Amino acid sequence: MNTLLLFIIGIPIIEIYLFIKIGSQIGAFNTISLIFITAFLGIVYVRYEGFNTFRSGMSQIVKNELPVNEIISGAALAFAAFLLILPGFATDLVGLLIIFPPTRKLILKKVSNKQSQNKRKQDYINGEFEDIDDEDDRKF
Repeated sequence: MNTLLLFIIGIPIIEIYLFIKIGSQIGAFNTISLIFITAFLGIVYVRYEGFNTFRSGMSQIVKNELPVNEIISGAALAFAAFLLILPGFATDLVGLLIIFPPTRKLILKKVSNKQSQNKRKQDYINGEFEDIDDEDDRKF
């Protein structure tokens, strides 16, 4: 819960800081134009990569295989598109990193490794059981 609250408060603060810094360097009009240009180009490239992922997934289905990687890549591309639509430079940077296949694979690999490590850290109780019937119950 604290991490979510930190993201909700921290991301806008970072974006506002970057707007002020970049805007003071290149001007307000150029900053706003850059935000729209990165959003437009990012969405166009997400669409291109999405079609490639869809095509790869369909070829896996034709081979009678489950396209797990393509499904995960498609979800990552949807998240990247969301980040690119949000106005800001930090979210655009993260979105662009997710769009490109080499960095997307690296990020997804890191996330899946972290999740598998968290699953291993959970405590499990292993045991055996034996079904015991009373002799008296069998007679009736």
